[in-house]
This record gives sequence, structure tokens and C-alpha cells, in this order.
Amino acid sequence: MSERQRILEQFELQKEFLQETVQPNIEKYRKGDGVVTVCDETGKPLANAKVRVRQTSHAFRFGANLFMLDEMETEEKNALYKKYFAETFNMATLPFYWNGNEPEEGKTRYAVGSPRLYRRPPTDLCIDFCQAHNIEPREHGLAYEQWTPEWLWGKDIPTVKAALEKRFAEIAERYADKIPTIEVTNEMHWIQGKTPFYDDPEYVSWCFKLAEKYFPNNKLVVNETSRHCWDKCGRPTDSYYSYIENAMLKGARIDAIGMQYHGFFKRENEYEKTRKRYDPQQVYKRMNLYAQLGKPLQITEVTFPAYSWEEEDEQIQAALLENMYTIWFSHPAMEQIVYWNLVDGYAHLWRVDEQTLRKSLGNMTLGENYYHGGLFRHDFTPKPAYYKLKELLEKTWHTDLTLTTDENGQIHFRGFYGDYALEPETGKTATFRLSTKENNQVTVTV
Repeated sequence: MSERQRILEQFELQKEFLQETVQPNIEKYRKGDGVVTVCDETGKPLANAKVRVRQTSHAFRFGANLFMLDEMETEEKNALYKKYFAETFNMATLPFYWNGNEPEEGKTRYAVGSPRLYRRPPTDLCIDFCQAHNIEPREHGLAYEQWTPEWLWGKDIPTVKAALEKRFAEIAERYADKIPTIEVTNEMHWIQGKTPFYDDPEYVSWCFKLAEKYFPNNKLVVNETSRHCWDKCGRPTDSYYSYIENAMLKGARIDAIGMQYHGFFKRENEYEKTRKRYDPQQVYKRMNLYAQLGKPLQITEVTFPAYSWEEEDEQIQAALLENMYTIWFSHPAMEQIVYWNLVDGYAHLWRVDEQTLRKSLGNMTLGENYYHGGLFRHDFTPKPAYYKLKELLEKTWHTDLTLTTDENGQIHFRGFYGDYALEPETGKTATFRLSTKENNQVTVTV
């Protein structure tokens, strides 16, 4: 047995927990009972009518980052990227890195046709794509210190605060009504910041209060690196838990808690470093901890490493995805899972200049490419992990039933929360939603 295969042993050893906790929770928290009264155009209930009830979208959000939209080196690849993204996901993370939005002071890159930057497509281009394909956009990195533009480095705290307020106001004016989820702060554990404000004890609470001012109707999210979410003790003394609690006590309106999950470990260290990460009970312990803060949880960035394009490595990547997605999906506080890079060879390469980046596409030895963490190989052939994700979303966690109405024209069913099409044998298709927030008794006309 290889060291990589030993990782999967943990799931086998926890089969009892998975069967007794995880699977029942999916049934309990991800599905609901619906009653649909089917009527004709005159309003008369249709008795003994055969209808198909087909889920068309999940209420739960499954996404990926949209950083390579129209950024590929060929139009063929750009078309494939858009095709696979639209066919698979109902959420997209959009890059709002400040040095990408405003590389020169006062010169923003939101509009379609803005100067190109690697992994930083113009925001309006991303919004247009999302709207065209019924995908919910998610903002990433509103106040993310590590990507502060150079023109602001080292400036005093009042200057930085004024620049942040201008940025928040501009983004709110353009996108507050288009992007429901706003990720306010991200990765607060870097040792070195770019400005003195990063060391201010009010940084997080101040940013959230400012966000509440400009995004009063949006969901405001905090986000943090993988090791601070999953590798600590799973107690209220953990640093991420503590700084969230501290900010909330100071009046910050934090609406959801983001948790990254990148498997960024060298192959030779993977088993040693990830035993806790892949232990179902340990994962649940940490989700339970953060759920105590009374906010929904979001898995904001996911990378499962394959390390190569060899068959065994890719099969292990797929097995890790299946097991972890199932565990996360089962937790009642979880509401989103966002995979990170869709395609191998286009990952973050760490502070490399633009010219070098363009020459390095597909070099799997550089930066985060090393992990082979995409769902597609560099040539866009799908990996087993992609097929496994599609199986989960379109078969395992998908409702598609053929039913017959009773004498009152009603059908009763249990299905996964989301949007549905009701398709009669004759007549027009109707739509409805199975929701966690409503009684799910609806009348449709066909």
C-alpha cells in the first residue's frame, strides 16, 4: 500500500461514523418534503396525471474560481472553460484582489476590455458570464492585505483607511446589487503586512463595520487559510475562532465563516500532515466548533492534490473529493463548497512577473501547479475527480422522479432543496422551488 493510499484508510476506519452521522444528516438537512398541486389553465386540479419532477439546480452552492475566464492561450480552451464551468457550477468566485482591480491609483480594471492581467479577468466580464448562465457570483478579497497595491504600501493608517473606504464605495456602487456574498477579510495570519494598518487590533472589526455601511443587504464573510481552520485543536482557543469572536464582540457584523481547504503539502509529507484533515470525526469537530458562533459555514477554496497525471494519483484525488464533499455537505451549518482551480497548469505561481507567467502556462513544476489540483488536465481532458463531482451533483444528490397526481391533483415527494421543473405528459412545463425556508406547498399550472 502506498503512502497516498494510507490516507484513504481513514475513511474506511470511520465507516461507522460516516454511516451513522454523515448519511443521515444529508437526508435530514439537505432534503425536504414537497406537496405540489397540479392544475390546468382553468385552475382545475389534474387528477391521475403522470408528471416528471426534475431538479434543475441546487439550493446549496457548488462553485469554483472564475479566474481564467477568457484568459486561456487559445479560443478553443476559452470555450471549453466556459462550457464546463456553466455545465457544472451554480457559484463562481470572482477575483477582487486590490492590486488587480486598481494596479495604478485611480485606474480601475472593472470594465470589459480592461488591460489583461493573469488570473484577473475584468469583473464586468465575470458578471456577464454569471448572469448568462444563472451562476451566483461571489466576491473574494475585499480587504486582503497581501494584495494591497504597491502605491499604498507603507502609507499611514488614516491614508489606508481612506483608500479602503473609497474602494468599498466604488465596488458597492457597481456590484452590491449583483453579488450577494461579500468576502470582507481574508488570511489575517500573514506575518508581514504591506501597511501599518494590518497590525492594528481593530483591523477586522473596522473592515466589517465599513462593509456593513456600504453593503447593508449583502452577506458579509470572513475567510482564513486551511491550516488555521483545520490543523489547530478544534477548541475556542484556536486563533481563527478567537479573532472572529473578538471582532463580533467589537460590533462586527459577520454573517458567515469561510474556511479554506487546500492540500498544499509536498507529496512526501502528505500522509503525516493530513491525517487530521481527512479524519471525518476531526473534520466534524471543527465544523461544530465554528457553528457555535451561530453563523453558516462556507468551504471557500478547495484543492485536492493529485501530484501527477498517473492513474493511481488521480483516482486518489477523486476519492478524497468524494469523501470530503460528502462530509461537508452533510453538516447542517454548511452552505457552500467552492473548488479552486478548474484546470491544471494555470494556478497561482507566487509573485512572478506577468511576462514570466505567460511563458509558464502548463509548467507543472511551478508554484501551485505542482499539486496537479485541478479537475481537468492541462489539455482539458477531464480527470476522475471531475466525473466524481458530476456524479455527486447530478445523480447522488439529485432528485428526478416520475409521479402520478392523486384525486386532488397533488403529488407528495421528498427531494433535495433547489429549483425544479415539473413536466407533464401533456401541457407546458412549470417551475417551483423546494426551500428550507418555506412550507413547500405550491400550486403550479401546466
